[in-house]
Amino acid sequence: MTKTTLTAAALAAAAVLVAPSAAASAASASASTSATRPLDLRNGLTLNLPSGWKVYGKGDWIYVVTGACANPRGGYRQPECDSFSILGPKAIKIGQEVFNPYTAKQPFYPATDVQPCPHNRKWGQVLGGAAVKGLRQVGPGHKAHYREWKARCISYSNGTVKSRYVQREWYLPQSKILIVDQWNTPGLPGVLKRAVWR
Repeated sequence: MTKTTLTAAALAAAAVLVAPSAAASAASASASTSATRPLDLRNGLTLNLPSGWKVYGKGDWIYVVTGACANPRGGYRQPECDSFSILGPKAIKIGQEVFNPYTAKQPFYPATDVQPCPHNRKWGQVLGGAAVKGLRQVGPGHKAHYREWKARCISYSNGTVKSRYVQREWYLPQSKILIVDQWNTPGLPGVLKRAVWR
């Protein structure tokens, strides 16, 4: 091989080695700077939500729509709406069945009757026991009581089970914040883990 050929081969090899690294860096930069927007909540908590997520409501009843939704302005327990709720003290005060205060010992269920299934309004919702209990990080220095409640959607006419899902809850008792997710929202645990406290 001539000196020119060796130099050209070395440059080509270097280009091959550098190209994937540059592409990976570009992809990493794109992922880390992907469009998010802050949602400032009570007690200094800020969540950086993906730009496609839409926020409705205010104060103690915030509703974040993350996908398809029949009625995005319908509020908490709006069936057939990919979403999760961020709840404050007023909601927590009536957040357990028969409108007792929520404590994380029972699922968030501010009702006295069978509510519509979140995935199909023609069925009723029945919440069962907690399949998972523990603590989960919500920003630096803050841990939430985390629960996964087993739930069923049943036929109103004969009680047969039509589908199953999990109601996930993150509860910060000192900050008086409760996040309720009935849709297994992709990315939500990461958003909460990367939360910022002021």
